[in-house]
Order: sequence, then C-alpha cells, then structure tokens
Amino acid sequence: MVVKLRRPILVGGLALSFSLWILQSWHDSIVQLGEFSLLSILAVSGGLSLWKRKHHQHDDMTDVLPSDRSWVENAIAKAEVSINYLNQEAGNDIDASYIASLKQQIPLLYTELDRQSINLAVTGGKSVGKTTLIQVLSSSQWQPEADKLVIFQETNPLFMEASERSDAAILEDTNFTDAVLFLTSGDLTDTEYQTLQQLKALQQRLILIFSKQDQYLPEERASILQSLQQRMSCVIFGTTTSPSPVKVRKHINDGSIQEWLEQPEPDVQQLTQQLGEIIVNRGQQLVWATTMRKAVALHNQTKDCLNGIRRARSLPIIEQYQWIAAAAAFANPIPVLDMVATAAISGQMVVDLGGVYQEKFSLDQAKTVAGEMGSLMLKLGLVELSTKAITTILKTNAITFVAGGLVEGLGAAYLTRLAGLSLLEYFQQQEIPVEAKEGLNIEKLRQVLESVFQKNQQVGLMQGFVKQGVKRLLPESTDGELIALEKAMG
Repeated sequence: MVVKLRRPILVGGLALSFSLWILQSWHDSIVQLGEFSLLSILAVSGGLSLWKRKHHQHDDMTDVLPSDRSWVENAIAKAEVSINYLNQEAGNDIDASYIASLKQQIPLLYTELDRQSINLAVTGGKSVGKTTLIQVLSSSQWQPEADKLVIFQETNPLFMEASERSDAAILEDTNFTDAVLFLTSGDLTDTEYQTLQQLKALQQRLILIFSKQDQYLPEERASILQSLQQRMSCVIFGTTTSPSPVKVRKHINDGSIQEWLEQPEPDVQQLTQQLGEIIVNRGQQLVWATTMRKAVALHNQTKDCLNGIRRARSLPIIEQYQWIAAAAAFANPIPVLDMVATAAISGQMVVDLGGVYQEKFSLDQAKTVAGEMGSLMLKLGLVELSTKAITTILKTNAITFVAGGLVEGLGAAYLTRLAGLSLLEYFQQQEIPVEAKEGLNIEKLRQVLESVFQKNQQVGLMQGFVKQGVKRLLPESTDGELIALEKAMG
C-alpha cells in the first residue's frame, strides 16, 4: 500500500513546488494557511489517483469497444473486399460453393449490427458454480432495464485433463459472445490467470466472478478480492449463488428452544445491478465489438485461403529460379559472397512473385529489392552458415564433394530459395488489397528472413535439398555414387 501511494504524492508535490516558492513571500499567517491547503490538496490528489485506478479496473471493458458503428461497417467492407479478391484469383483452385458460403456471411454481419440480444458466455473450471449462477439469474427472471434480451451460454469445464475438448476449443466458443463471465472459487491459479490473459488478448470483454465467497471468512474473502483486483484490470464481483444453510434458534416462552435450518437467498445483487448497468449503457457497443470480431475472423479466413492459393502458385516460380541460379554458379564457379550480390537472387524472380501477390515491381525496383535481400543475408551471416552446412553434408561423400562448383551451385540454389520463401512470407503479411507504398519495409523483411532461415536450416531439410540438388547438377553421377551419398545423408 505504501508503494502505491508514493507515486501520487510525489507527482502532486512536484506539481505544487512552484506554488510553495510563491507562498514563501507571503505573510506568515497566509503561509500557514497555504501549507494547510497544500497538505489538503496532496491528500485529495492522492485519493483521486487511487480512485481513478480503482475506477479504471471497472471501466477496462470499454477500453477497446468501438465507439461508432462505422468502425464495424469498415471491418465488414474489408472482409467483403478480401472475398472479392479470392473470387477473382481462385479460378478452379477452389470450390465455388466455398466462396458462395463466404459471401453469404456479409449480409448476416450487417444484420448482426442491430441484434437485440446480449450473449454472455459463462466459463471456468469444474465445480465453480457456472450452472448454479445461470439457474439463479434465470429463476429470478433477471433482465436489465433495456431492450436487449440476455442469453447465457455455459461452456464445458476448463482445465480438465480427460476432457473430450481442449481448452483452446472451449475458449474459441466464447470468441463470438458479447462478454465472458469467468468464475473462480478462490484466488487465481496460474492456469486461470494465463487463460484470462488469452481472453484479453482476443479483445474479449471479461467479467471476473469470485463465486462461493461464503465459504471463506470475511477477512479471507476481502484478501482474495483485493488480490484479484491487483492482478486483473477487469470488472470483478463476489457472489454467493448457493449459500450454506444457516441454523436458526428460537427461545420459546416455556423455556424450550426450537432449532431449524434456513436457506439464505443467493447473494447476486451487486452482480445483477452492475451487469444491468453495463448492458444498458454499453450493450450496443458490446454487440458492435462482437460483430467486428466476426468480420475480422471472416477476413482472416479469406486471406489465409487466398494466401494458400498464391503460395501454391509461387513455389514453382521459386524452384525454377533456384535451379537456374544453381546451374549458372555450377558452370562458372564464383565465390559465394560475390554470388549473393549478383546471380543468386534474381530480380526477375522478385517481379514474378510480386505479380502473384499483387505487388507490382518494375525490373529496376526488383533488382533493388534483390540487392537489399543479398545485403541482409550477408549482415545476418546466413551466407556463411548455409555454405558451411552444405559443405559439411557434401564431405560425407568424397566423389561428389570434389565436383567443381558443386558447393557454389547448391549455395546459389539455397540462397535463392531462401529469398523467395522470405518474400512469400512478407507478402502474405500484407493487407488486401495492397496499399500503395514506396518500397519494402527492410526491418520487417529482416525479421522474416531470419525466421524463414531458422525454419529451413533443419538438418533433415538441408540434407533433402542437397540430395535433390546433386541429382540436378550431376545427372551423370553413377548409381553407386548417388546411393553412397544417400546412405551418408541417412
């Protein structure tokens, strides 16, 4: 608590230091009054800071809610554009019925914007009170004072080792609900905390409910609620949906005593009151946010499908140029370092791949891109690492290793392939349609290049690539030589 109060006091003191300097020139009585006022101001400012922090925990739900309907309409329009691109480019590579099913979702999303119900997912581990909470709210016929009907959707229990469905699949069910009521019967476990972070990362609106709080002593209950508030910046409530019976004792006038058990009413008043206010004040925004998530998911689904088609069309282009580069370097061996800046990375390959991904490059622009990729490979040390890996594999067979230019040829092929695959990954991350821009983002390209290199540097992949390259560059090798090389490579 002391640490939390230190910052607002220091901030307030610094902000008022100039006022202290002015007040020093006043009369003693005024100074005394000023000092008293300053202390009051410091106390108030510290209290306001703490109040704002506490208030923020209960207002975190609205941090990323769309404030305007047009935001969601733009997201739907973006999904529709991506579907149209898929329709134009797919040809016979995809079933027409699949595209039709994507198109049918667009008008449904516009209708979704005016949905008059609020869908709340109720989730959590086993035996935390999910079913009981829904029953209590339903039996009391609770509904907020709004035009929207509240519908509860209970999920399967989370964190079950023998469950038929994974936690990821269960959480996916909550993605298209308007908010998630996450129940915990005590302080958060690490697994529960990580799950809540996953939901927040999905931009899901969270309401954390500390259920079964009647099973704890008052001081324990307060400690758990404080811990939850410190760890999570979301709406947090404590409830008792199924309170334990209370023994009641009555003294009769004749001196006898009667005892019986009474069932207390569930304690959900704070939850229903605050939940009602959220739905009344922010219900429309919650619906918009859910619709936007659906639109984004539709766009991503379409983009993944389109990227799959484009990738399938791009891989033969990469293979064509990698073996062209290999043949040129094999016939005229040159140092690999020089090769990277010249023949290994073809500007024409950049043009052809850009055409597949609707990235238009002139040949001069493509040569510039190729040069930049070659420079990146040198700076990242990829050339040296690739050459060393290829040489190590070839040394397992002396006959093939002594063939002139084989290392240079395989190196040229490998680096050309690496460049092509990196461009594919880079293009796939771009938006649809491609926005006009001056050139490639070199820093982003560097990150992609490193990632692609790591994926393709695995021993098995390298051995397979070298084996394929030897067959192409040394087609007249004897069967014995190839068999020996194949055995050496495993």
